Amino acid sequence: MRDFIYDTLPIRVVFGPGQVSQIAVEAARLGLGRVLVLSTPGQRALGQRVTHLLGARAVGFHAYAKMHVPIEVGAAAVGEARTLKADGAVAVGGGSAIGLGKIIARDLGLPLLAVPTTYSGSEMTAIWGQTEAGVKTTARDPKVLPRTVIYDPELTMALPRATSATSGMNAVAHAVEALYAADANPITSIMAEQSIAALAQSLPRIVADPNNIGARGDALYGAWLAGVALGAVGMALHHKLCHTLGGAFNLPHAEVHTVILPHAAAYNAAAAPEAMARIAAALGTSDAPQGLFDLARRLGAPTSLAALGLKDTDLDHAADLAIANPYANPAVVTRAGICGLLDDAYHGRRPAEA
Repeated sequence: MRDFIYDTLPIRVVFGPGQVSQIAVEAARLGLGRVLVLSTPGQRALGQRVTHLLGARAVGFHAYAKMHVPIEVGAAAVGEARTLKADGAVAVGGGSAIGLGKIIARDLGLPLLAVPTTYSGSEMTAIWGQTEAGVKTTARDPKVLPRTVIYDPELTMALPRATSATSGMNAVAHAVEALYAADANPITSIMAEQSIAALAQSLPRIVADPNNIGARGDALYGAWLAGVALGAVGMALHHKLCHTLGGAFNLPHAEVHTVILPHAAAYNAAAAPEAMARIAAALGTSDAPQGLFDLARRLGAPTSLAALGLKDTDLDHAADLAIANPYANPAVVTRAGICGLLDDAYHGRRPAEA
């Protein structure tokens, strides 16, 4: 067995249907008495419900989180937390709300509680991201790691089929990349493989029946494992491409992950054979990149960048951005290789057999 280092991230997890009712108890456990609740405009009703559950511990509700956390959106939330003299934040929703909470935690050092309603996995990582002038910057900082995460499958029941599919594929992408990360270790690899299997089995059931609470719970479990795995290791080509495309062209986060995933896997297949074998086994297929593409197609998820609104004239600029300051990656990152990857993703071609 090769040498490795594994850092355990200190997060308290409360998992189960109806557990959102414990939000005030969890805030009290952290000694919080002036909490700012965060959500997107679309999750306003749930954010208000959580604010009500917190009672006197909630001093404000900020429903203006946006995808990719534009710098001005982050500054506004930090300013409101400062004005209210908040001593903590509760982020309710997907990666947009949790990402905004992380900026408050980063800038003000406040404890963050997360109540995820999608499968993004952001709540399990110390990674923050912010977009300015079309460029998304990401970094790690232990301050942004949520102290407590409440996983309540009931809160995902209203997630539409299409959003469930792409959000779930986003989680699969975290697990896939964790398997071939430069600092992968046996513990995170076990979690990543089990995550892929849980999501590959539960997502089709959710698409067939969105009211299947068992499938919702299994998917949330898979997303948790994916987030833990990615939170403990570094990111590679897949995430670099997704951050580039999302930040520069304002493409939807989960959908970009869904489209790019099989092509990034194909790019790395020859350089990461053990990871590909584990991915294929978790998917129940013989070829990992094709299995990932077929899963997205089975879920009715988008499989091309063109379908997300990217123009073919944007591909050259995207390639230039993607090769600037590349992340560590199993296969050597070249401009020609990235151009080919992006062209395949743009047209939605099924990867060739590895």
